[in-house]
Amino acid sequence: MSTTRIREIREIIREEPVMQPRILQALEGGPRTVPEIAEAIGCPTDEVLFWVMGMRRYGKIREVPGANADGYFRYSRPDWTVSA
Repeated sequence: MSTTRIREIREIIREEPVMQPRILQALEGGPRTVPEIAEAIGCPTDEVLFWVMGMRRYGKIREVPGANADGYFRYSRPDWTVSA
């Protein structure tokens, strides 16, 4: 049995307002996938997924049409123009 403590979803979601600026900063160089954002901000991918989906829902970031070769979608700041 693993001794790693898994954070509660409520705790992860509560951090979204704090993480939004970090995610937006990670997207300054252009669109990134969730794993790339996670690496850039130094947080677990599963937690970044919650924050990205929340930001996407409220229009703070947007999904770039079409997945990459690995099947991941990229996300960008709404002010970026990205060709598919």
